[in-house]
Amino acid sequence: MTQLTALDAQFLSAESATTAVHVAGVAILDPSCAPSGAITRADLARLLLDRLHLSPALSLRLAVVPFGLDLPYWAPDPGFSIDNHLFEVELPAPGGEAELAETVAALHSRHLDREHPLWEMHLITGLADGRVAVYTKVHHAAIDGVSGAETLATLLDLSPEPRSVEPPSCPPPQAPDLLDMLAGAAVRAAAHPVNAARSLARAAGDLDAIPVVATLPGARLIAKAARLVTGDDRPRPDLPSLSTPRTPLNGPITAERRFAYGSVPLKDVKHVAKSFDMSVNDVVMAVCASALRAWLDEHDALPEQPLIAAVPVAVRKASARDRVGNQISAMITPMPTHVADARERLIATGETMRTAKRRFAMSPASWLHELCAMLPTPIAALTPAVFRLASVVSPPINLIISNVPGPQFPLYLCGGRVLSYYPVSVLTDVSGGLNITCFSYDGALDLGVVSCPNRMDDAWRLMHHLRAAMDEFTALTRDLSPS
Repeated sequence: MTQLTALDAQFLSAESATTAVHVAGVAILDPSCAPSGAITRADLARLLLDRLHLSPALSLRLAVVPFGLDLPYWAPDPGFSIDNHLFEVELPAPGGEAELAETVAALHSRHLDREHPLWEMHLITGLADGRVAVYTKVHHAAIDGVSGAETLATLLDLSPEPRSVEPPSCPPPQAPDLLDMLAGAAVRAAAHPVNAARSLARAAGDLDAIPVVATLPGARLIAKAARLVTGDDRPRPDLPSLSTPRTPLNGPITAERRFAYGSVPLKDVKHVAKSFDMSVNDVVMAVCASALRAWLDEHDALPEQPLIAAVPVAVRKASARDRVGNQISAMITPMPTHVADARERLIATGETMRTAKRRFAMSPASWLHELCAMLPTPIAALTPAVFRLASVVSPPINLIISNVPGPQFPLYLCGGRVLSYYPVSVLTDVSGGLNITCFSYDGALDLGVVSCPNRMDDAWRLMHHLRAAMDEFTALTRDLSPS
């Protein structure tokens, strides 16, 4: 049996009436390549049942320790039924971008049923151009961004002809025994003070790089002292201030969501990156900084300080590829939204990201897990209240920005060609009412913007600014070309 980690369980604890903690995506499909020229719910059901064993996250449900005394376990679902996970919905006329975005936003706001494996798939028909969409969501306790893409990949093929899949070669995992769970809870409760102290010691050397904590008086001195005690004398680049400015994006959120999506050519992003000696991810951050600056300026809310973003980073090792759960950390970085000139903003983003990456490379990849591990399991239930209070008193970040690399060749689902894949991510009180996630696929950078309407009601306007920023940076590369 497999027990959730402290970080996995934290994603469960973070859920509340206003926060659903699942990651998702919308695949736009051209069904004309499929054998029947269509993709039906029955087609998806056959595919899922045939390949369910390829992704543990799709076949395991939660087994909760009584009274919340310990972290939950993953266990097989003896009553598994595809009807609990696969649904079909038709868009209202005229079936355009707005209707699809509204439908996805409504689906994304609903919580997953914890009595079953934590995922759903929705076939969306009625798109105006004859295409179909497939919206899939999986709880963040079961997957991170990279493993989510790998889970999706188990359902996809390299051609319209589905590949043959070997049946499962080993028996399913056994459900955890109640007495074993209680015994484990007793052991871990007794060991928690020592383990928490160890986690604190491992994280202490990087207190000056952790949001909120880094702004407290003496944080840098404590971090340096902790590194001295542990013998870590490696010089670290000084980080800029991680003080989070007040913006309309931060504060308590509601359960309602807005969604907007779009794409930009990946070749343009790569061209800008090469022209300015940056990475693709640096350019993505610069595009987001420019779009956020424009949106905040339109709303008379542009702060003089840089916005602070959390950038999820995959730390999953090959040996943990088949493990359910999260293998992620987070890089915290300022965004030069305060820089007025586009060229200077682009260059400043590259410099800021290089500093953040150098510092992240020297920090423990497990610092996010270590923070979660310090909390006793019963106390974790207070997470929503703590998050809501933090959003009012001192938000640690302004937003989350994520960029997940994907395959640069076409893929097929049930014979239909996947044209685009737009990610849809998580909002919480503490991380802000806006999330921007990108996924590169088959020559495009597909962008998904999720917002809470009481923080950002016009997600499509931000999408406009994202495209405009990419156009502006592309134009800058023409200025660099020899005449």
